[in-house]
Amino acid sequence: MTRWRPLPDSLPREARHLVEQLRQLKDRTDLSLAELARRTAYSKSSWQRYLSGAKQPPRGAVQALCRVAGADQARLLALWDLADPVWPYGTVVTVVAQEVAVSVPAGLAYRRWRTAALVAFAVIVLLVAGVLWAWPSGAGDRGAARSPAGRGQPTWS
Repeated sequence: MTRWRPLPDSLPREARHLVEQLRQLKDRTDLSLAELARRTAYSKSSWQRYLSGAKQPPRGAVQALCRVAGADQARLLALWDLADPVWPYGTVVTVVAQEVAVSVPAGLAYRRWRTAALVAFAVIVLLVAGVLWAWPSGAGDRGAARSPAGRGQPTWS
């Protein structure tokens, strides 16, 4: 039996109940998180986040745990359906240092990263377009310098 840390106080009641049921199911299998990861499509660190309440488990993870444990999926999927709309937006990462807890929503960090990436991409596109516009065409200039008549005909003096 795994000794679990307490779930975050910010976790809604429905989400808390789902995580508690998933913990009981995982304990019933007597599998370590690494073994559970090998038997499912979810990593050990993902299972740690799901079972600690730090991140909402995907519906597929709940189904995978039920399959591994030989449990009825319908009950746990009904709990997942209840927890889904009330789960805190994004991931809540709790850092405890000197008895001070700080929560940072991961959704905010992702939006900032995405915005920065889009701005960087737009700047690169504008720079490339500017360089291509300013670049001399070369082929037309060389042809005009060779033939003053412009038709490629030799000029006789």
